[in-house]
Amino acid sequence: MSDTDFTQKLHDLMQRVGISSFKALSRTAGVSERQILRLRRFGVGQMRVDVLLKLSQALKLSLNELVATFSQVELVIDKDTPTQELLHYVDQLKKEYERSQQQIQQQRQVLQQEFQQSSLQLLESLLLQFPTAAHKARENPQLPAVNIVPLVHKPLEKLLQHWGVEAIAPVGAEIPYNPQLHQLLEGESQVGEIVKVRYTGYRQGDKLLYRAKVSPVSAQV
Repeated sequence: MSDTDFTQKLHDLMQRVGISSFKALSRTAGVSERQILRLRRFGVGQMRVDVLLKLSQALKLSLNELVATFSQVELVIDKDTPTQELLHYVDQLKKEYERSQQQIQQQRQVLQQEFQQSSLQLLESLLLQFPTAAHKARENPQLPAVNIVPLVHKPLEKLLQHWGVEAIAPVGAEIPYNPQLHQLLEGESQVGEIVKVRYTGYRQGDKLLYRAKVSPVSAQV
């Protein structure tokens, strides 16, 4: 079938659902304009089934209707049987695609569970020891808090290292002010002026997660 025949058919279907251009169809269906051009030139013969599913949804057609409309098999004189065979084949591809999507979802769940388990292993000492230490602290208000801090600090530090997260600067550090990395809690500071870290900020590689919260040293008592 010629380019013009398939293009006109696609135009007619687009007009029926209010899609004004091939670019608009590309956005609506979530497929590339190259895939749409391929449909116009060759029909469904060289199209992936996931692309056909997206286009059928955008054009408000069933997958079988889309295949029948853009199938080269329609040129065959005795066309009923081969067209049915093609539709059956596409139906099988659709089922395979749906199975693949289910497998991807299952794999995502497995990865999430593995991530949670690895994180819990890194936090094991905190999960096991901190509730007991907190209970003892409530029973004995005279218990120095400094004895509890390592129970929280060490597992947290281990977890952050495992994730590649690093602190911008420790709390209490006096460092040159950098507005890209620091957030002023009070007062004003110029770039390079000394500020004191009140709350630690974090970054992961080149990505800034949280800016460190700082105060001007001159504003401290």
